[in-house]
Amino acid sequence: MVFKFEIGDKGKTYHYEAGADEIIGMKLGDKIQGHSIGNQFTGYEFEITGASDNAGFPCRKDVDGTMHKRVSLKYGVGMRESKPKNVKFKKTVHGNTISEDIVQINLKVVKEGAKKMSEILGKPEKAPEAAVAA
Repeated sequence: MVFKFEIGDKGKTYHYEAGADEIIGMKLGDKIQGHSIGNQFTGYEFEITGASDNAGFPCRKDVDGTMHKRVSLKYGVGMRESKPKNVKFKKTVHGNTISEDIVQINLKVVKEGAKKMSEILGKPEKAPEAAVAA
């Protein structure tokens, strides 16, 4: 099963795609070891902060299971900000457990490994050029 991982680290988001069958069955808020999504992440520890399924429905932490469910929401995950305040709307969301129909998983770095995330996934940072004296 191939997942799209969105990894948040110090205000930057890195995109990574990999097959990680070990994650199936875990819930939002669980911590995972980096080597379970790729060997280059050895030493890292991530927290699952969110996910979306193949139909685009977001996962909610307060909805148990792997199914879709219609819930009344005022604000938060699954709601648009343009709605009037203090009004509840019925919205369809996905449960908090990672299953085969999840496409995207959002991760937050909890513990950093030996290499920096920018070295593993990002573009290498350029050293500042020396000022040319005129």
